[in-house]
Amino acid sequence: MRTEDIKLGLKENWKQFTLLVLVNAFVGGMVGLERSILPEIAEKEFGMAATSAILSFIVVFGIVKAISNYYAGALANKFGRKNLLVLGWIFAIPIPFILMYAENWNWIIGANVLLGINQGLAWSSTVVMKIDLVGEKQRGFAMGLNEFAGYLAVAVVAFLTGWIAGEYGLRPYPFYLGILLMILGLVMSIFFIKDTRGHAKKEEGSSTVSLLKNIFWDTTWKDKNLGSVTQAGLINNLNDGMAWGLFPILLAAKNFSLEQIGIVVAIYPAVWGLGQLFTGKMADKFSKKDMLFYGMLLQSLVLITLVWAESLWHFIVLMSLLGWGTAMVYPTFLATIADNTHPRDRAKSIGIFRLWRDLGYAVGAILTGVISDLISIEAAIMTVGLITFVSSCIIFFRMKNKDVAPSLVSIFRHSS
Repeated sequence: MRTEDIKLGLKENWKQFTLLVLVNAFVGGMVGLERSILPEIAEKEFGMAATSAILSFIVVFGIVKAISNYYAGALANKFGRKNLLVLGWIFAIPIPFILMYAENWNWIIGANVLLGINQGLAWSSTVVMKIDLVGEKQRGFAMGLNEFAGYLAVAVVAFLTGWIAGEYGLRPYPFYLGILLMILGLVMSIFFIKDTRGHAKKEEGSSTVSLLKNIFWDTTWKDKNLGSVTQAGLINNLNDGMAWGLFPILLAAKNFSLEQIGIVVAIYPAVWGLGQLFTGKMADKFSKKDMLFYGMLLQSLVLITLVWAESLWHFIVLMSLLGWGTAMVYPTFLATIADNTHPRDRAKSIGIFRLWRDLGYAVGAILTGVISDLISIEAAIMTVGLITFVSSCIIFFRMKNKDVAPSLVSIFRHSS
């Protein structure tokens, strides 16, 4: 298709956009396979006791995904978004089989190396392709739909694997879902998804954003807006790495059943996913700085409060609030990066942001694993809550409000 024939916008590209949303749901589902039962497998089948050792699979996943994100962003313009998406699914082919038949923990680590590559290449590709398709006006909504699909799938598959494990055992039955997800994702990516490099070139002609002098350092910290988003992304996924690894262990220690653990662990990404249907659109309408500040602040308050939770309902309510806080920031991160970068820089800048963001998984797993082993799980959760509060303060004091959109505070004041 010639560049002059390409149109930007969600309405104009709804068919490809819908397919990409569906593919990203399959990508998210691959993470959901491990979400509720892998720590239980570590303890019961492989006899692992130390929390830091159990969380090693998250450390490996986070580091590999982070590096894959970087290369997905760096290579997107050169090799094409679709090619990277298909390559991501090729790496996913062995994952469910390894999880089903692994004879020792090293095989689980190996599966998470492949899962990190799958997530980095496939998820990054769908993010960049959706931003390419919709153009400038609906980026928040587009990212909300993308992350909604991915994290709702994480929740649904986490719940299903927990339920199947409770009914039929930890292995192999829960991981049959992974085979189905892998086949559907690979087939759709090869035969139905089209590359979107032409859409990015179309937008280059109308962009008023300057090119970055040093994309890596500007995105990492030097640019006040990009740097504020990047540090918050890392801290947000530090939270998620902790939630992924510690919450099932914490709930098991409080004598919750596998089914109950599956429910609690699924609620967080479910609210996170569903909430982005609303928060993505909010990011287009309201101040992105406000969305990021209040989202991170809410996460910090929930994590600090979580230390005193005891009953199933305590955890359900707090996981719901944690999910909403994460939903406020997740699509807003990506929309803010897109707003502050030239189309030529965007794929690489998003890759660098996602490099740091997903290193948060590794940082969170190492930090909370060590604190849990040395002190307690509750101390680890409290520490992460305080770190998240500091992150919200960095956004508040360092980030410039580039938006002409109204602030959330002014809206609340006006309505009252």
